[in-house]
Amino acid sequence: MDEFMALNSEDQAPLSPSETRTLLEQLAHRPRHSLGQNFLIDGNIVRKSLDLAQIRADDTVIEVGPGLGTLTRALLSRGAQVWAVEKDPVLHKYLSQTLVANFPTSFHLLLGDALDFPLADFKGPEFKIVANLPYAISTPWLDGVLEQRLPERMVLMLQQEASQRYCAKPGTKAFGAISIFVQSAYTIAPGHKVAAACFYPKPDIESFLLHLVRKEVPVLFKPEFKTLIRGVFQQRRKQIGSLLKDRLPDQGKAWIECLTEAGLSAQSRPEDIPIELWCKLA
Repeated sequence: MDEFMALNSEDQAPLSPSETRTLLEQLAHRPRHSLGQNFLIDGNIVRKSLDLAQIRADDTVIEVGPGLGTLTRALLSRGAQVWAVEKDPVLHKYLSQTLVANFPTSFHLLLGDALDFPLADFKGPEFKIVANLPYAISTPWLDGVLEQRLPERMVLMLQQEASQRYCAKPGTKAFGAISIFVQSAYTIAPGHKVAAACFYPKPDIESFLLHLVRKEVPVLFKPEFKTLIRGVFQQRRKQIGSLLKDRLPDQGKAWIECLTEAGLSAQSRPEDIPIELWCKLA
């Protein structure tokens, strides 16, 4: 434990690439691609994440996959209460021996899968999420968050392709069910592109810092309606009238009337229907 303490100061500066490699060697740990373990090593991106989220003392922040604690230390140094979920038992043990030991009342660490605990087992009302997400789980994890208490603000490090799907507009190929779920509840605020050199090891994909701000009146869909939307977009090239005939024979007529009032028709594709109309149809 003493070997790690020098790397566990309250300074916001993240570990450099050499420090990251040294610490991983001390832990006898190789980054696991299956868990999306690309560790953030750029201080500017850490600060940008906290600034976008408007982190202040006494904020409650949920973090997913804290890894070596780079982002965590920065959050704690601003006086935030941090609730985090870490799946890797080696990294969980390291964080328990260092950050939990140093911040016993403000750092709450759970060993588990973020898909099972999207909010890191936090039970309170108001909170924010700041996370360098494992890219493989970003969509199902975000979908899980949108079924629970909504954070005031989210700043998420994502694969750029995923962020484009979440931000996609109707009429585009990227527009889909997750675009509707996210934008019905959140406003897309300006984010930030992130170079591969900001991580160790470098990922083979482009990354983006997505910034979401909860709407004054967010719309959440019931599970059965979300299932319907997902099913419709699995056949996105079919006309909406045909899809409704198969899936909603009793309500299809009312849907078509809503579409007609909005200037659309039964021949429209799912991707042509604007988000506010999906909300109305729900």
